[in-house]
Amino acid sequence: MTTKEGPSRRSIRMADQIMREIATLLTEEMQDPRLELVTISGVRMNSDMSVATVLFTMHGDDARIKAAKDAFYQAKGFLRSNIGRRIKSKFVPDLRFELDQFLETMVYGHPHA
Repeated sequence: MTTKEGPSRRSIRMADQIMREIATLLTEEMQDPRLELVTISGVRMNSDMSVATVLFTMHGDDARIKAAKDAFYQAKGFLRSNIGRRIKSKFVPDLRFELDQFLETMVYGHPHA
């Protein structure tokens, strides 16, 4: 039962589980130095739950942010297979990674460009 007003309870629950699992995997199992001091700040599901956009925050210049995105994309298969096992779901959405610019917009009035 989806409504036009916003995401379904199921997609909110799925987004929350994905966020928790990626955060756990990031701190416990991933050793990539490009992902040090990266925080998962949220997950947005698309309407049919086939894509999960993982929002992350970090400090650094454009090169460091790009390196973190590259590291996430290289680890995408690892992340999806672990998420599928941990949340016991037959289907795990495609993962996309995006810098969360909400705080910078709030503090500075504009996102990091």
